[in-house]
Amino acid sequence: MTLEHSIEPAAKTLLNADALLITAGAGMGVDSGLPDFRGNQGFWKAYPPIAKLGLHFSQMSTPKWFHQNPKLAWAFSGHRLNLYRKAIPHNGFLQLLETAKSKKGGYFVFTSNIDGQFQKAGYDEDKIVECHGSIHYLQCIRPCTDDIWEAAGIEVNVDEQAFEALEPLPQCQNCGLIARPNVLMFGDWAWNDDRTEKQEKKLLNWLDKVEKAGFNLAIIEIGAGTAVPTVRIYSEVIADKDNSTLIRINPRDIDVPNGHISIPLGGAEGINRILKIVNFS
Repeated sequence: MTLEHSIEPAAKTLLNADALLITAGAGMGVDSGLPDFRGNQGFWKAYPPIAKLGLHFSQMSTPKWFHQNPKLAWAFSGHRLNLYRKAIPHNGFLQLLETAKSKKGGYFVFTSNIDGQFQKAGYDEDKIVECHGSIHYLQCIRPCTDDIWEAAGIEVNVDEQAFEALEPLPQCQNCGLIARPNVLMFGDWAWNDDRTEKQEKKLLNWLDKVEKAGFNLAIIEIGAGTAVPTVRIYSEVIADKDNSTLIRINPRDIDVPNGHISIPLGGAEGINRILKIVNFS
């Protein structure tokens, strides 16, 4: 199927939808200038000091560094926090939001991204599931309690040459130990998933209402790769369960189950090409 022959049915699917589930991986933020760390070379290009250490993304993104070398851990997390705070969501976020808000059954977002870009783009906080947590929230490294608190107002300054976070490092507001982002890392048994669980319950309630109302649900997935396939699997499970059409926008990992739609483009371009047809229909 040619690209045009994929975009037209995708536009028709969105036009006919009563409700919209937006699922997104790291590729959604690439057009906002955010790295997706695909492969070690991309990761090392973004973080040359870590390349010198020979650490891969999966090795760096573990909770052990907050115990063994908190200045290194917070150099990595602090740099990303600052990067995400400065990033401006690309126009695809805004275009998709306008379409989502027009649906009588509403919308929901399910994302593995920890960057908070959907909230920054104006999506309703109560309609977002961050399945791997958010870097804009903190927890204790132990953890001493189940508390999760916002990182707003906390500044992390990083010595780029030494690649160390400068004192003072973020601390637990209860016990005074080092704090860490409320983000699911590799080999992470201390992640507090309370916030994400509450988000997931809201999503399940919404899906239940959509089903009971007999609304036609469409799923649009952007930039979700196969390396950590959480979002892709979720999209396919919901599509199968609700007999919904899945639109997968991805420039590389283009395979979709039979009967669904693949758009081999980047996030911003894919959304724009589809919605250009939707808005003129």
